[in-house]
Amino acid sequence: MRTGSEPVTARSALRARFWLSVWGLVWAVFGTAAFALLGRPGWAAACGVLWLLVTIDMTMIVRHIRQGPHYQPGRDVPPYPPPEGRPPYPGPPRHRHP
Repeated sequence: MRTGSEPVTARSALRARFWLSVWGLVWAVFGTAAFALLGRPGWAAACGVLWLLVTIDMTMIVRHIRQGPHYQPGRDVPPYPPPEGRPPYPGPPRHRHP
């Protein structure tokens, strides 16, 4: 059901984001170690920065998952109501044919 408030109340597939972050973390750790062993400090530093970013993202994802159904709703949680003071999105304009 579309309400027109999707940018404000959009939901994210947190568990999918978590597992994609795990995949990215594994590759960032591998890249950091491999480039450090091969004597490529620039690439090792780049992978280390990526490792840090992925770790921060994973921390936020786990935090949102632990906050419960408000951030990780199941099929039994209905969509959010539209924000107060705004009418629901009416949909695209309809053209009238003469």
